[in-house]
Amino acid sequence: MERSIVHMDLDSFFVSCERLLDSSLNNRPVIIGGLSDRGVVASCSYEARSFGVHSAMPMRMARMLCPEAIFIQGNSGIYSKYSDVITDIIRERSPLFEKASIDEFYVDVSGMDVFFGNYKWAKELRQTIIKETGLPISFGLSTSKTVAKILTGEAKPNNHRQIIKGEEKPFLSPLEVKKIPMVGDQTYLTLRSMGVKWIKTLQEMPMEMMERAMGKNGMTIWKKAQGIDNSPVIAYHERKSISIERTFEKDTIDVLRLRNLVIAMAENLAFQLRNGEKLTSIVAVRIRYSDFQTVSKQRKIPYTSTDETLISNCLDLFYQLYQRRVLVRLIGVKFSGLVGGSYQINLFDDNQKIISLYQALDKVRNRFGQDAVKRAIAMDTKGIGRSNPFNGEPPVIPAHRRA
Repeated sequence: MERSIVHMDLDSFFVSCERLLDSSLNNRPVIIGGLSDRGVVASCSYEARSFGVHSAMPMRMARMLCPEAIFIQGNSGIYSKYSDVITDIIRERSPLFEKASIDEFYVDVSGMDVFFGNYKWAKELRQTIIKETGLPISFGLSTSKTVAKILTGEAKPNNHRQIIKGEEKPFLSPLEVKKIPMVGDQTYLTLRSMGVKWIKTLQEMPMEMMERAMGKNGMTIWKKAQGIDNSPVIAYHERKSISIERTFEKDTIDVLRLRNLVIAMAENLAFQLRNGEKLTSIVAVRIRYSDFQTVSKQRKIPYTSTDETLISNCLDLFYQLYQRRVLVRLIGVKFSGLVGGSYQINLFDDNQKIISLYQALDKVRNRFGQDAVKRAIAMDTKGIGRSNPFNGEPPVIPAHRRA
Protein backbone atom coordinates (compact mmCIF):
# COMPACT_ATOMS: atom_id res chain seq x y z
CA MET A 1 0.00 0.00 0.00
CA GLU A 2 1.35 3.40 -0.98
CA ARG A 3 2.02 5.72 1.96
CA SER A 4 0.15 9.00 2.07
CA ILE A 5 1.18 11.50 4.76
CA VAL A 6 -0.30 14.93 5.43
CA HIS A 7 1.77 17.51 7.28
CA MET A 8 -0.24 20.44 8.67
CA ASP A 9 1.32 23.58 10.14
CA LEU A 10 -0.40 26.69 11.44
CA ASP A 11 1.00 29.86 9.88
CA SER A 12 2.74 32.24 12.33
CA PHE A 13 0.60 30.61 15.00
CA PHE A 14 1.22 32.99 17.89
CA VAL A 15 0.76 36.04 15.69
CA SER A 16 -2.41 34.59 14.16
CA CYS A 17 -3.87 34.02 17.63
CA GLU A 18 -3.11 37.61 18.62
CA ARG A 19 -4.77 38.86 15.43
CA LEU A 20 -7.92 36.95 16.28
CA LEU A 21 -8.06 38.91 19.52
CA ASP A 22 -7.09 42.25 17.96
CA SER A 23 -7.89 42.81 14.28
CA SER A 24 -5.87 46.05 14.26
CA LEU A 25 -2.77 43.82 14.05
CA ASN A 26 -3.78 42.53 10.61
CA ASN A 27 -1.35 43.27 7.77
CA ARG A 28 1.10 44.92 10.16
CA PRO A 29 4.53 43.72 11.29
CA VAL A 30 4.08 41.94 14.62
CA ILE A 31 6.83 40.51 16.81
CA ILE A 32 6.12 38.33 19.86
CA GLY A 33 8.66 37.58 22.55
CA GLY A 34 10.51 39.01 25.54
CA LEU A 35 10.05 42.76 25.47
CA SER A 36 13.40 43.67 26.99
CA ASP A 37 16.44 44.10 24.75
CA ARG A 38 17.81 40.86 26.21
CA GLY A 39 14.70 38.91 25.24
CA VAL A 40 14.34 36.77 22.12
CA VAL A 41 11.79 36.63 19.31
CA ALA A 42 9.26 33.84 19.87
CA SER A 43 7.30 34.40 16.67
CA CYS A 44 6.85 37.09 14.05
CA SER A 45 4.47 37.91 11.22
CA TYR A 46 5.38 37.58 7.55
CA GLU A 47 5.41 41.38 7.35
CA ALA A 48 8.15 41.43 10.00
CA ARG A 49 10.05 38.63 8.28
CA SER A 50 10.38 40.77 5.18
CA PHE A 51 12.68 43.00 7.27
CA GLY A 52 14.90 40.03 8.16
CA VAL A 53 13.35 39.24 11.55
CA HIS A 54 13.10 35.56 12.47
CA SER A 55 12.40 33.32 15.46
CA ALA A 56 15.10 33.03 18.15
CA MET A 57 16.63 36.36 17.10
CA PRO A 58 17.64 38.67 19.98
CA MET A 59 14.88 41.22 20.49
CA ARG A 60 17.36 44.07 20.37
CA MET A 61 18.32 43.12 16.82
CA ALA A 62 14.66 42.71 15.85
CA ARG A 63 13.96 46.27 17.04
CA MET A 64 16.83 47.54 14.92
CA LEU A 65 15.64 45.70 11.81
CA CYS A 66 11.97 46.55 12.19
CA PRO A 67 11.46 49.49 14.59
CA GLU A 68 7.92 50.12 13.35
CA ALA A 69 6.76 46.63 14.38
CA ILE A 70 4.20 46.04 17.11
CA PHE A 71 5.88 44.19 19.98
CA ILE A 72 3.77 41.85 22.12
CA GLN A 73 4.70 39.94 25.27
CA GLY A 74 2.68 36.87 24.28
CA ASN A 75 0.36 34.55 26.20
CA SER A 76 1.15 30.83 26.02
CA GLY A 77 -2.12 29.96 27.75
CA ILE A 78 -4.17 31.44 24.90
CA TYR A 79 -2.04 29.69 22.29
CA SER A 80 -2.41 26.35 24.07
CA LYS A 81 -6.21 26.70 24.14
CA TYR A 82 -6.36 27.29 20.38
CA SER A 83 -4.00 24.36 19.87
CA ASP A 84 -6.32 22.12 21.89
CA VAL A 85 -9.30 23.14 19.74
CA ILE A 86 -7.41 22.26 16.55
CA THR A 87 -6.19 18.99 18.05
CA ASP A 88 -9.79 18.01 18.79
CA ILE A 89 -10.85 18.80 15.21
CA ILE A 90 -8.06 16.65 13.78
CA ARG A 91 -8.71 13.86 16.29
CA GLU A 92 -12.39 13.64 15.31
CA ARG A 93 -11.67 13.33 11.60
CA SER A 94 -8.33 11.52 11.29
CA PRO A 95 -7.61 7.77 11.32
CA LEU A 96 -4.11 8.27 12.77
CA PHE A 97 -2.41 11.53 13.70
CA GLU A 98 0.67 12.76 15.50
CA LYS A 99 0.89 16.09 17.26
CA ALA A 100 4.46 17.16 16.60
CA SER A 101 4.21 20.45 18.50
CA ILE A 102 1.75 23.07 19.64
CA ASP A 103 1.06 24.07 16.01
CA GLU A 104 2.20 21.13 13.86
CA PHE A 105 0.56 17.81 12.99
CA TYR A 106 1.12 14.71 10.84
CA VAL A 107 -1.83 12.61 9.60
CA ASP A 108 -1.42 9.16 8.04
CA VAL A 109 -4.16 8.76 5.41
CA SER A 110 -2.61 5.74 3.68
CA GLY A 111 -5.30 3.59 2.06
CA MET A 112 -8.03 6.18 2.49
CA ASP A 113 -7.97 7.03 -1.21
CA VAL A 114 -10.01 3.83 -1.75
CA PHE A 115 -12.92 5.70 -0.17
CA PHE A 116 -11.92 9.36 -0.52
CA GLY A 117 -9.46 11.38 -2.51
CA ASN A 118 -6.71 12.04 0.06
CA TYR A 119 -5.90 15.48 -1.31
CA LYS A 120 -9.59 16.42 -1.30
CA TRP A 121 -9.96 15.07 2.24
CA ALA A 122 -6.96 17.12 3.46
CA LYS A 123 -8.33 20.28 1.83
CA GLU A 124 -11.68 19.74 3.53
CA LEU A 125 -9.98 19.24 6.90
CA ARG A 126 -7.99 22.43 6.38
CA GLN A 127 -11.15 24.38 5.53
CA THR A 128 -12.86 23.02 8.64
CA ILE A 129 -10.00 24.22 10.85
CA ILE A 130 -10.03 27.65 9.22
CA LYS A 131 -13.82 27.93 9.52
CA GLU A 132 -14.02 26.82 13.16
CA THR A 133 -10.97 28.70 14.47
CA GLY A 134 -10.29 31.54 12.04
CA LEU A 135 -6.60 30.54 12.01
CA PRO A 136 -4.61 30.18 8.75
CA ILE A 137 -3.07 26.75 8.21
CA SER A 138 -1.01 25.16 5.44
CA PHE A 139 -0.41 21.53 4.54
CA GLY A 140 1.66 19.31 2.31
CA LEU A 141 0.62 15.83 1.15
CA SER A 142 3.17 13.30 -0.04
CA THR A 143 4.60 9.83 0.52
CA SER A 144 6.70 10.54 3.64
CA LYS A 145 6.90 12.82 6.64
CA THR A 146 10.05 14.52 5.36
CA VAL A 147 8.69 15.42 1.92
CA ALA A 148 5.32 16.44 3.36
CA LYS A 149 6.98 18.77 5.88
CA ILE A 150 9.24 20.40 3.30
CA LEU A 151 6.25 20.72 0.98
CA THR A 152 4.26 22.55 3.66
CA GLY A 153 7.08 25.07 3.98
CA GLU A 154 6.95 25.67 0.24
CA ALA A 155 3.14 26.01 0.32
CA LYS A 156 3.10 28.67 3.04
CA PRO A 157 1.51 31.02 3.78
CA ASN A 158 -2.04 29.67 4.11
CA ASN A 159 -1.95 27.27 1.18
CA HIS A 160 -1.51 23.60 0.28
CA ARG A 161 0.40 21.37 -2.14
CA GLN A 162 0.69 17.73 -3.13
CA ILE A 163 3.60 15.69 -4.47
CA ILE A 164 2.69 12.22 -5.70
CA LYS A 165 4.89 9.12 -5.76
CA GLY A 166 7.74 9.44 -8.24
CA GLU A 167 7.86 13.24 -8.06
CA GLU A 168 9.69 13.48 -4.72
CA LYS A 169 13.25 13.78 -6.09
CA PRO A 170 12.43 16.37 -8.79
CA PHE A 171 10.58 18.44 -6.18
CA LEU A 172 13.45 18.34 -3.68
CA SER A 173 16.25 18.77 -6.21
CA PRO A 174 16.30 22.61 -6.60
CA LEU A 175 15.92 23.32 -2.87
CA GLU A 176 18.74 24.19 -0.47
CA VAL A 177 19.92 21.41 1.83
CA LYS A 178 18.91 23.51 4.85
CA LYS A 179 15.30 22.68 3.91
CA ILE A 180 15.85 19.10 5.08
CA PRO A 181 14.36 19.01 8.63
CA MET A 182 17.36 17.46 10.41
CA VAL A 183 19.89 19.86 8.85
CA GLY A 184 20.62 22.47 11.51
CA ASP A 185 23.11 25.32 11.41
CA GLN A 186 26.17 23.21 12.25
CA THR A 187 25.26 20.43 9.81
CA TYR A 188 24.61 23.01 7.13
CA LEU A 189 28.08 24.49 7.64
CA THR A 190 29.57 21.00 7.39
CA LEU A 191 27.73 20.34 4.14
CA ARG A 192 28.75 23.73 2.73
CA SER A 193 32.37 22.95 3.52
CA MET A 194 31.91 19.84 1.38
CA GLY A 195 30.63 21.99 -1.46
CA VAL A 196 27.01 20.95 -0.92
CA LYS A 197 24.40 23.71 -1.03
CA TRP A 198 21.56 22.22 -3.07
CA ILE A 199 19.69 18.97 -2.47
CA LYS A 200 20.42 18.03 -6.08
CA THR A 201 24.12 17.76 -5.20
CA LEU A 202 23.28 15.41 -2.32
CA GLN A 203 21.10 13.31 -4.57
CA GLU A 204 23.99 12.79 -6.96
CA MET A 205 26.56 11.92 -4.29
CA PRO A 206 27.24 8.27 -3.37
CA MET A 207 25.68 7.37 -0.05
CA GLU A 208 29.03 5.91 1.07
CA MET A 209 30.62 9.34 0.78
CA MET A 210 28.06 10.88 3.12
CA GLU A 211 28.49 7.97 5.51
CA ARG A 212 32.26 8.45 5.62
CA ALA A 213 31.92 12.19 6.11
CA MET A 214 29.09 12.29 8.67
CA GLY A 215 28.46 8.75 9.83
CA LYS A 216 24.93 7.51 10.45
CA ASN A 217 23.49 11.02 10.24
CA GLY A 218 25.05 11.41 6.82
CA MET A 219 23.23 8.31 5.59
CA THR A 220 19.93 9.57 6.99
CA ILE A 221 20.36 12.99 5.36
CA TRP A 222 21.24 11.34 2.03
CA LYS A 223 18.08 9.20 2.18
CA LYS A 224 15.91 12.19 3.01
CA ALA A 225 17.41 14.03 0.03
CA GLN A 226 16.17 11.14 -2.14
CA GLY A 227 12.71 11.48 -0.60
CA ILE A 228 13.19 8.26 1.38
CA ASP A 229 11.75 8.40 4.89
CA ASN A 230 9.95 5.42 6.41
CA SER A 231 9.48 6.94 9.88
CA PRO A 232 5.91 6.24 11.04
CA VAL A 233 3.23 8.64 12.21
CA ILE A 234 3.09 7.97 15.95
CA ALA A 235 -0.38 7.84 17.45
CA TYR A 236 -0.97 10.84 19.66
CA HIS A 237 -1.53 10.16 23.36
CA GLU A 238 -1.31 13.25 25.48
CA ARG A 239 0.59 12.85 28.71
CA LYS A 240 -1.07 14.79 31.51
CA SER A 241 1.66 14.80 34.17
CA ILE A 242 5.17 13.74 35.18
CA SER A 243 6.41 13.14 38.70
CA ILE A 244 9.24 11.83 40.87
CA GLU A 245 8.95 10.37 44.37
CA ARG A 246 11.59 9.14 46.78
CA THR A 247 10.83 6.74 49.65
CA PHE A 248 13.67 6.75 52.16
CA GLU A 249 15.22 3.55 53.45
CA LYS A 250 15.28 5.26 56.84
CA ASP A 251 12.84 8.01 57.77
CA THR A 252 14.54 11.39 58.03
CA ILE A 253 14.04 14.76 59.65
CA ASP A 254 17.04 16.33 57.90
CA VAL A 255 15.46 19.49 56.46
CA LEU A 256 18.52 20.36 54.40
CA ARG A 257 18.49 16.91 52.80
CA LEU A 258 14.78 17.20 52.05
CA ARG A 259 15.24 20.66 50.58
CA ASN A 260 18.10 19.52 48.35
CA LEU A 261 16.05 16.57 47.15
CA VAL A 262 13.13 18.84 46.20
CA ILE A 263 15.56 20.99 44.19
CA ALA A 264 17.03 17.93 42.44
CA MET A 265 13.58 16.57 41.61
CA ALA A 266 12.35 19.88 40.22
CA GLU A 267 15.54 20.29 38.20
CA ASN A 268 15.23 16.79 36.73
CA LEU A 269 11.55 17.22 35.87
CA ALA A 270 12.28 20.58 34.23
CA PHE A 271 14.89 18.85 32.08
CA GLN A 272 12.36 16.15 31.18
CA LEU A 273 9.88 18.83 30.13
CA ARG A 274 12.37 20.52 27.82
CA ASN A 275 13.54 17.18 26.45
CA GLY A 276 9.95 16.31 25.58
CA GLU A 277 9.16 19.85 24.42
CA LYS A 278 6.49 20.24 27.10
CA LEU A 279 5.40 23.05 29.39
CA THR A 280 3.73 22.71 32.78
CA SER A 281 1.14 24.93 34.43
CA ILE A 282 0.69 23.13 37.78
CA VAL A 283 3.38 22.19 40.30
CA ALA A 284 2.77 20.04 43.38
CA VAL A 285 4.78 18.72 46.34
CA ARG A 286 3.81 15.66 48.40
CA ILE A 287 5.09 14.54 51.81
CA ARG A 288 4.35 11.32 53.71
CA TYR A 289 5.35 11.25 57.35
CA SER A 290 6.55 8.24 59.36
CA ASP A 291 3.00 7.79 60.76
CA PHE A 292 1.78 7.51 57.13
CA GLN A 293 -0.07 10.81 57.21
CA THR A 294 0.23 12.20 53.69
CA VAL A 295 -0.10 15.88 52.80
CA SER A 296 0.22 17.65 49.45
CA LYS A 297 -0.11 21.10 48.03
CA GLN A 298 -0.21 22.38 44.46
CA ARG A 299 -0.05 25.73 42.72
CA LYS A 300 -1.08 26.93 39.26
CA ILE A 301 1.60 28.93 37.46
CA PRO A 302 2.09 30.38 33.96
CA TYR A 303 3.24 27.74 31.45
CA THR A 304 6.97 27.18 31.78
CA SER A 305 9.83 24.68 31.76
CA THR A 306 12.51 26.82 33.40
CA ASP A 307 14.53 25.52 36.33
CA GLU A 308 14.41 28.74 38.34
CA THR A 309 10.64 29.18 38.20
CA LEU A 310 9.85 25.55 38.95
CA ILE A 311 12.43 25.12 41.72
CA SER A 312 11.30 28.33 43.41
CA ASN A 313 7.65 27.26 43.41
CA CYS A 314 8.44 23.74 44.59
CA LEU A 315 10.53 25.01 47.50
CA ASP A 316 7.80 27.44 48.49
CA LEU A 317 5.25 24.60 48.56
CA PHE A 318 7.67 22.38 50.51
CA TYR A 319 8.15 24.97 53.25
CA GLN A 320 4.39 25.48 53.47
CA LEU A 321 3.84 21.73 53.83
CA TYR A 322 6.63 20.74 56.20
CA GLN A 323 5.19 22.07 59.44
CA ARG A 324 5.03 19.04 61.76
CA ARG A 325 8.77 18.51 62.20
CA VAL A 326 8.09 14.77 62.17
CA LEU A 327 10.21 12.11 60.48
CA VAL A 328 9.52 11.97 56.74
CA ARG A 329 9.03 8.66 54.93
CA LEU A 330 8.44 9.91 51.36
CA ILE A 331 8.70 13.11 49.37
CA GLY A 332 7.66 13.81 45.79
CA VAL A 333 7.31 16.51 43.15
CA LYS A 334 4.75 16.50 40.35
CA PHE A 335 4.18 18.70 37.29
CA SER A 336 0.79 18.53 35.57
CA GLY A 337 -1.35 20.53 33.18
CA LEU A 338 1.19 19.69 30.48
CA VAL A 339 0.92 21.08 26.98
CA GLY A 340 3.06 20.59 23.92
CA GLY A 341 5.26 23.54 23.16
CA SER A 342 8.81 24.53 22.46
CA TYR A 343 10.92 25.71 25.36
CA GLN A 344 12.51 28.51 23.44
CA ILE A 345 9.39 29.98 21.89
CA ASN A 346 7.56 30.16 25.19
CA LEU A 347 10.20 31.89 27.31
CA PHE A 348 8.88 35.38 26.76
CA ASP A 349 10.91 36.87 29.60
CA ASP A 350 14.17 34.97 29.15
CA ASN A 351 17.20 36.28 27.35
CA GLN A 352 19.41 34.57 24.80
CA LYS A 353 22.16 33.90 27.34
CA ILE A 354 19.85 31.93 29.64
CA ILE A 355 18.30 30.01 26.75
CA SER A 356 21.74 29.09 25.41
CA LEU A 357 22.78 27.92 28.88
CA TYR A 358 19.77 25.60 29.20
CA GLN A 359 20.34 24.21 25.71
CA ALA A 360 24.00 23.51 26.49
CA LEU A 361 23.19 21.83 29.82
CA ASP A 362 20.47 19.69 28.27
CA LYS A 363 22.79 18.66 25.45
CA VAL A 364 25.37 17.42 27.98
CA ARG A 365 22.67 15.52 29.93
CA ASN A 366 21.34 13.87 26.80
CA ARG A 367 24.81 12.73 25.84
CA PHE A 368 26.28 11.72 29.21
CA GLY A 369 23.21 11.11 31.38
CA GLN A 370 20.91 13.17 33.56
CA ASP A 371 23.39 13.25 36.45
CA ALA A 372 26.21 14.65 34.31
CA VAL A 373 25.33 18.27 35.16
CA LYS A 374 23.38 19.46 38.17
CA ARG A 375 23.39 22.13 40.83
CA ALA A 376 26.07 21.71 43.49
CA ILE A 377 23.40 21.64 46.17
CA ALA A 378 21.93 18.49 44.59
CA MET A 379 25.20 16.61 44.02
CA ASP A 380 24.34 13.86 46.51
CA THR A 381 21.18 12.89 44.62
CA LYS A 382 21.56 10.41 41.77
CA GLY A 383 19.20 8.63 39.39
CA ILE A 384 16.05 10.23 40.73
CA GLY A 385 14.19 10.28 37.42
CA ARG A 386 14.15 9.29 33.76
CA SER A 387 15.71 11.60 31.20
CA ASN A 388 12.87 11.01 28.72
CA PRO A 389 9.44 10.09 30.11
CA PHE A 390 7.75 10.87 26.81
CA ASN A 391 8.76 7.72 24.91
CA GLY A 392 5.78 6.62 22.87
CA GLU A 393 4.47 10.18 22.80
CA PRO A 394 4.53 12.45 19.79
CA PRO A 395 7.95 13.77 18.85
CA VAL A 396 8.08 17.52 18.72
CA ILE A 397 9.48 20.23 16.52
CA PRO A 398 12.96 21.48 17.36
CA ALA A 399 13.41 24.48 19.58
CA HIS A 400 14.22 26.64 16.60
CA ARG A 401 10.80 27.37 15.10
CA ARG A 402 10.27 27.36 11.36
CA ALA A 403 6.58 28.33 11.38
